[in-house]
Formats: sequence, C-alpha cells, structure tokens
Amino acid sequence: MRYGGTLMSDPATPVPPASPASPAGTGTTRAARTPLTMIDVFRGLTITEVVLHHTTGMTLRHLTPGSLSHEAVMILNRTLHFAVPAFVFLSAVVLTRSLLRHFEPRRYFWRRLTRGGWPYLLWSALYMLWYVWTGQRAPETLTDPARWWSYLAYGKASYHLYFLLVALEVYLILPLLLPLARRRPSITAALLVGLGIQLGLYLLNRELLRLPFPASTVLWYLLPVTLGAAVGARLDEFPAWWRRRRPVLLPLLGATYLLYLPAALAYVRGEPVTPLLYSGLSWVYTSLMALTLLGLAHRVQRTAPRAQQVLATLGSVSLQVYLLHPALLQALERWHPPGGTAAAVVLMSGGYALLALLLPALLGRALLNTRLSTLLFGR
Repeated sequence: MRYGGTLMSDPATPVPPASPASPAGTGTTRAARTPLTMIDVFRGLTITEVVLHHTTGMTLRHLTPGSLSHEAVMILNRTLHFAVPAFVFLSAVVLTRSLLRHFEPRRYFWRRLTRGGWPYLLWSALYMLWYVWTGQRAPETLTDPARWWSYLAYGKASYHLYFLLVALEVYLILPLLLPLARRRPSITAALLVGLGIQLGLYLLNRELLRLPFPASTVLWYLLPVTLGAAVGARLDEFPAWWRRRRPVLLPLLGATYLLYLPAALAYVRGEPVTPLLYSGLSWVYTSLMALTLLGLAHRVQRTAPRAQQVLATLGSVSLQVYLLHPALLQALERWHPPGGTAAAVVLMSGGYALLALLLPALLGRALLNTRLSTLLFGR
C-alpha cells in the first residue's frame, strides 16, 4: 500500500479507512479509495516539481545572466520553490489520519526510525562520498568529525537532504498534535493560526534561538504542519471544503504570488530584501500551493484517469526519485553540459529533467518489495 507515515511514500503502512462509516475491512468503496489515489497523485505532482526545480537551477548556470531566457528560467525556478513545505504538509495529512485511527508509540517511532532515520544516515554518507569522488569536495571532509557533524545535524551532506532531517522532526512532533486533531479543527482556522505560530517562531529564532540554518528544522514549517494536521483530521471533507473555498483561495494565491515573486527574485540576485517580509510571503505562498495541489490531485483522480495513473505511479516511488535525481543531474551535466543557443540549453535541460525523473522511478518500481529496496530506501 502507498498511504502512510512518510513525506513521500511508505508502501508498508496500513491504509486507514476513508470514513468512520466505511465497512471495516472492505477497502472497496469509492470513499475508501479516493484519499489514497489523491495522496499518490499529490506525491506525483510534487516530485515532478522537485525535479523541475532542481533542473532549472542547473539550467541557469548555462544561460547568460540578464538575458530574457535567463530571467524566464529564474522566474520558473522561484515559482517551483514549494516542494519541501508541500511534502511536510502531506506528511502531516497522512500521519494525522493514520494516528487518529491507531497510535501505538513504540511501533510508530520504530517505523519512523527505520524508514526515516536509516535512509537519512545512509544517503548522507553516500552523498558525502559522491561529492568527494566527483571532485566537488576535498577528500579531507571524509575524515573530519566536525564536518560530519555539521552535515548530519543540518542536512547538508547534499543540498536536498535537509528535507529528510525535517521529516524526522515532523515525525517527532505530530503525536503531540493528536489532542488538537481529535477536535477536528477548521482548516481555515488552522491556516490562520498556523501562520501566527509560524510568525511567532520566526521572531523567537531571530531574538533568542538564532539557529544557524532555521530552514533545516521543523520550526520553519509549523504552518504546513498545522495545516496538514487539520486537513488530515478532515480529509474526507476536504474535496467539498476546497470547492467552497477555492473562489477565495485561488485569487489569494495569485495575489500572494505577485508579491512573493519580486522578493524571491531579488533574494536570488543578491539584492537586499526584508527577511520577515520575504519569509512571510514564502510561507503563505507555499501553504496555499499545497492546498491547491491537493485540490488539483482530487480533480485529476476524478476526471483524468490516464494522468492519474502516471502521477500516482510516480508518487509511489517519489522518495526514490528524490534521493537519486540530484546525483543523476550532476552526472549528466558533467558528461555533457547544456550549451549552444538558449533554446538548445533549455531543450537539453528538459531532456535531462525527464531522465532524472524517469530513470530513478523505473529503478524504484523495479526494486519495490525487495530487500535491496528496504536497505537503500527503508521500504
């Protein structure tokens, strides 16, 4: 099964019933199938965004700064900068739903350790070796205990692995939110309260904690966690809620995006930005995008069966794609850097994005339910 306690995919986690009124053990009603399909499609959409985001980052290195093509790709890159908050939101949704059905602390934390902690340690070590082997880091980094601690404590063994560290922290705090989730809070209220909590934690870090890499901790994602817990407690009601609220949420998302994008572009260019303003706009934009993606995932599973099948299949191996695609992109760029005209650079980068998405997905599917898959990916 593919509905459970990880940010991406957890095939061995039992699927909770879609509704308290669903016949126990049948698993055959439309209501029982809908959340699973919707969640898998969400994963498929988001892992596609991850690969495109990282590929556009590579593409920018091969385009002329200030050119029209460079600016267009930069805009696309910043627009796609919502993957980690979206996966954190998804984790809160599926884990809250599962924990409301049954919470056995010993089993829960052991599964989180083996399916989250082990892959994080393994792939941190593998990427440390990869960066040394490819000449991106000095060999001395492998024998420096301080460097190992820094990489593991802050998710810096590779630029994308902080996500797995945040995931582990999400696993720790979600059981603490169960009393709130049992009260089935309003999704709208969770969005507003979560934003307040997030702002408070930002000020706490600025004035007191002063963490060196706050975005590598769960404190930076309390808004999507709070929102995801509320959605998880009301997942059966989410489609109807989304239909009622989207006439407001979609224009709000558009307005937030128009404010967020200039600040995000200025940040990337190294221009001065107001940290609180940029962070606040980013929190609102990414959280509204997470809600929109879930609404889109529901629509896809209802109206586009072919797209649903493709995206749900990608979603079932999204963790494998997430872990493997950065190394594949780097290898392709070193083997044959995109070059020539701007159109050629963009076209070649698009081909690399497709390879970086499909090859890990095919490998992940081939290894499903094998011991090697458990060893490499924790499932």
